[in-house]
Amino acid sequence: MRVPCAHPGSPPGGPFAHPALFYHGEDEYLAGTVPFIRAGREAGEPVAVAVPGPRLETLRDALGAAAAEVTWLDMSEAGRNPGRIIPGVLREFADRHAARRVRIIGEPIWPGRSDTEYPACAQHEALINLAFEGRDVAILCPYDVAGLAPLVLADARATHPVVIDRDGESASGDYAPHRVISDYNRPLPEPPVAYRMDFDLGGLLRVRDFACGWAARLGLAPRAVDDLEIAVNELASNSCVHGGGSGTVRIWAEDGLLVCEVRDAGTITDPLAGRRPAHMSPHGGRGILLVNHLADLVRVHTGPDGTAIRVYMRL
Repeated sequence: MRVPCAHPGSPPGGPFAHPALFYHGEDEYLAGTVPFIRAGREAGEPVAVAVPGPRLETLRDALGAAAAEVTWLDMSEAGRNPGRIIPGVLREFADRHAARRVRIIGEPIWPGRSDTEYPACAQHEALINLAFEGRDVAILCPYDVAGLAPLVLADARATHPVVIDRDGESASGDYAPHRVISDYNRPLPEPPVAYRMDFDLGGLLRVRDFACGWAARLGLAPRAVDDLEIAVNELASNSCVHGGGSGTVRIWAEDGLLVCEVRDAGTITDPLAGRRPAHMSPHGGRGILLVNHLADLVRVHTGPDGTAIRVYMRL
């Protein structure tokens, strides 16, 4: 494999780079990532690596003593909710070094991500391009060609302006991040059974009690119930203030997850809502940002007929 160049994937006239690295096996993984890290450190650029746990050890071993100069994050924990990655991993690191060019390896999609998680993962990769437009940042995203479905690789070509593979680096002719954001803004599947409550501004206390009571009955741990209470309060308050004054909460369990949905008549027009730092979040964005930090997964469907936000927590 030809290794990434010093500033891979930079669009003409722009400092931001967001290439996808398509790799087959460990050797190609290391050939595509280690030189990217070393080039950054040789240039004096801060480097962060956020990849699933086993990959962390592989890269640390390959870097040897230089590993001490890198910030390491287990993406399977820090990024288990894709909605948390931009504000809590990528922006958090880049903003800490705002006066300098930074490099980040981020692997948010790996074999084992569920079908429920994947739409949020694809949207996340597309939204990186909006969140970092004009920033002096390089974010390299590895993709396991042998372990991921063809649809995932096709989406990667649409969410990354440049693809690096064993043949070298080339511009992606399929680059269309806004299409991916739109394509995965799909109506969420209906649950077989759910417990439901309608609410308005005067019913926020009751809706919190309703959600927490059912969450405990369905097996959610006490600490997670506390987090759910905060999340439901934020979303229901947003519904009352920005979503037409009222809404509906539903709660159920599926596939080892507690799912709580808040639905209202509002429409989210900002694709980065919930992914900007708190001081940059417009009205309605701070609540979703907090929910992204609390939940194991957040799925959103929004349109002219209203918005549904689902919060998933592991049982």
